[in-house]
Amino acid sequence: MRVLIVEDELRMASLIRRGLVQEGLSVDVAMSGEDALWMAPASEYDAIVLDVMLPGISGFETCRRLRTKGIWAPILMLTARDSVEDRVTGLDMGADDYVVKPFAFAELLARLRALVRRGEPERPSVLQVDDLKLDPATRRVSRDSTEIRLSTKEFAVLETFMRRPDEVLSRLHLLEHAWDFAYDNKSNIVDVYIRHLRKKIDEPFGCASLETVRGAGYRLRSSNGA
Repeated sequence: MRVLIVEDELRMASLIRRGLVQEGLSVDVAMSGEDALWMAPASEYDAIVLDVMLPGISGFETCRRLRTKGIWAPILMLTARDSVEDRVTGLDMGADDYVVKPFAFAELLARLRALVRRGEPERPSVLQVDDLKLDPATRRVSRDSTEIRLSTKEFAVLETFMRRPDEVLSRLHLLEHAWDFAYDNKSNIVDVYIRHLRKKIDEPFGCASLETVRGAGYRLRSSNGA
């Protein structure tokens, strides 16, 4: 997943970012609502973590403007205020869920996973393409009941493919979902990780599911898409 954190408290933003990155997510940080309004349309985020108390444009107004711009990524709002009025305001502005400060990081992560699953009609908690399975919650990958050990970034790239089986994903799409703004999109890092994944999820099992589509990108092919 690629997540945008909108939080003006540097320490809080850093803590959330560090925790999400350790879980294999790609994370960008906006320090204000104004920043969020240009960053969110610039990339395809799977979820947005949005603080209510922001300088300048409030979190509520930022949420409303994002929806007006056609940004439909799930929005999880952070608030120190747990009144019914605040929750109603946020939900009416287009938020999808709330977490009240202080919160347990495990709950924040679980709510993000739930929101991403909810974002499309069919997003099961465990992703499966033929006999290849990926569990975002436990971070386990297996093929034909054999567990496969992946690095954090390998896991992120594979998860991006498994959420869109049989679709051709460009290098730019993969960069946007598995890396962040700081990465140089002219690098061949995507090709390097594709080679790593093939050596782990395909070659030991005599498969060739991770395909190169010349001039377009890569595809994780299922038997249904053959």
